[in-house]
Amino acid sequence: MHDLEFDHIHPSEEQREQLAGAIWSADNVEFTTVGVDVGSSTSHLMFARVHLQRLAEALSSRFVVVSREILWKSPILLTPYRPDFTIDAVELGEFIDQSYASAGLSKDDIDSGAVILTGEALKRTNARAIADLFAMESGKFVCASAGHNMEALMAAHGSGAVELSRREHKTFLNVDIGGGTTKFALVHGGRMLHTSAIAVGGRLVAIDEGGILNRIEEPALQMARATGIELELGGKLSKKSRAKLVKTMVDILRTSIARRPLGAEFSDLVLTPPLPDAIKIDAITFSGGVSEFIFGRESADHGDLGGDMAIALIAALEGKEIEYPVYDPGQGIRATVVGASQFTVQVSGNTIHITRPEALPVRNVPVVRIDTRLDGDIDAAAIADAIAASLGRFDIAEGETTAALAFKWEGEPAHGRMFALARGICDGFARTVAGGKPLILVMEGDIGKNLGVILKNELEVAGDIISLDGVQLREFDYIDVGELIEPTDVAPLIIKSLLFGSGHAGTDRGASPDHGHHHHDHD
Repeated sequence: MHDLEFDHIHPSEEQREQLAGAIWSADNVEFTTVGVDVGSSTSHLMFARVHLQRLAEALSSRFVVVSREILWKSPILLTPYRPDFTIDAVELGEFIDQSYASAGLSKDDIDSGAVILTGEALKRTNARAIADLFAMESGKFVCASAGHNMEALMAAHGSGAVELSRREHKTFLNVDIGGGTTKFALVHGGRMLHTSAIAVGGRLVAIDEGGILNRIEEPALQMARATGIELELGGKLSKKSRAKLVKTMVDILRTSIARRPLGAEFSDLVLTPPLPDAIKIDAITFSGGVSEFIFGRESADHGDLGGDMAIALIAALEGKEIEYPVYDPGQGIRATVVGASQFTVQVSGNTIHITRPEALPVRNVPVVRIDTRLDGDIDAAAIADAIAASLGRFDIAEGETTAALAFKWEGEPAHGRMFALARGICDGFARTVAGGKPLILVMEGDIGKNLGVILKNELEVAGDIISLDGVQLREFDYIDVGELIEPTDVAPLIIKSLLFGSGHAGTDRGASPDHGHHHHDHD
């Protein structure tokens, strides 16, 4: 059939199948993951089956999600507290064990996971006790602490609002109303523009079956004082007082959605800088526990004000007091992560810079990314500003928490351009550098070694520098950098990415299940 000048063999059908299988498995990964959300008011988890595929472009090391299937969702648990107001980790652990059993899964079946702590769960004693529940899986689990801005980011991704803004080419305001706080996220065309948060939520007071107040948070007391009503533990909340308190809460939400300043009596409720008012909003989406009532998926009384707030918000929408059309992005109270993907790449030793190999391994380092164009003249001040903004989005205190900086290098590796970038990085991580903390850089492009040398020798950075190139990272990624493999000095890099129920800019460019959306114009 053909003439070749060398000995060769024709593979059998079985060998062909094995070869095809090997090629497929090199570029495709399937795994089972769990997402656990522990908040001040509610906790829940879900299991998902995820298929990752290697990006075809330019022999990329990056895997992206091409499909995900939710296998099982837990009931919503009211986060259990002990008498000393710490979260009851024992009861939480039992809930998690029961969830595995109900889903028909064992811990050995789980390949990766993400545990998200928000609100009260972030407090030191709570966070430690909850992290201990997952200590056995610490290598394959990401345990992420989400402050107000990151929580707003995650809610917008998890609800489907970010994906919706990409599909509809509109600017959406996602309003995530939880038990203790409301988070706002402005998104446009699949990109996050701004986030903010206020201390207004459906479970700031809790009422038992006998109508007795058994939980009153400080923000509720502030609103009650401003409204002229009294709240007292062990006392009752009259129908009239309840209506006045709910009206005050919804008025504050309406003012915030309209991006007008709150009165002085409510200034303590503002948890972050407010949203800018210059960007035109096309439509609004809701997520969080109260959204379940707004969209009619929930009607039960949980002994709080969530249902009342929803009724008042619907009236405000129908009366055009909130003037935007409303979309239901689909996820509601489960606007959170469904788990985490995980894969390993090897970074070549030729172009990386690691000042002290003995400083490795480093684990579970959050990634912040700057998307500043690096293909022309580089402005060090713009780089520093972009780093500060990116750290702020994830509530990362620069100099206290180690974060890895990701960026895309383009253009010529001229010394002046690389020096300006290095200068901007030093200024953006000023406290990290001053404190001798590790500086971790991961970039697309091949300047890892040169950038590390400039930082160490010319800018005299005293702390450890880990500068890796040829790797594409996104926000919501976490990395482990393993010990160097001798004699090649290759660095194994494990990339863990938080996954959401619908597509997000971090890992998803492929298909994602379409939850559909219902469009309410409130005519």
